Amino acid sequence: MTTIFHFFFVPMTIGLSLAVAVMETMFVVKKRVVYKRMARFWGKVFLLSFAVGVVTGIIQEFQFGMNWSNYSRFMGDIFGAPLAIEALLAFFMESTFIGVWMFTWDRFRPGVHVVFIWLTFLGSSLSAIWILAANSFMQ
Repeated sequence: MTTIFHFFFVPMTIGLSLAVAVMETMFVVKKRVVYKRMARFWGKVFLLSFAVGVVTGIIQEFQFGMNWSNYSRFMGDIFGAPLAIEALLAFFMESTFIGVWMFTWDRFRPGVHVVFIWLTFLGSSLSAIWILAANSFMQ
């Protein structure tokens, strides 16, 4: 069940980060408030999806050790490295900039604020690359 939720919500988060970044970029370029309203609305959906992905990801890491301990002993040295890089590099980048983006709508100029969501998207993409690298080795 945890894996299914994680499998559904994480790709949706990656796609929504791109969609929200494009919406906010359209607001910056065209100066139409409708794009800002769209970015804020879909940004809330993005944040909810991100939260579900984080929670299921943490639970899933514990399940690797508890439910598949023999597999973890066999694969841990190889699977652990890309997973650690993903957490330390990509996830921290993504979570930092998503927080900055979420709480600074009226504190930065729109041209600066849009950079935060693009950095969030970059962190999401890097995260996906490292997880795909780890998963491809398991296959």
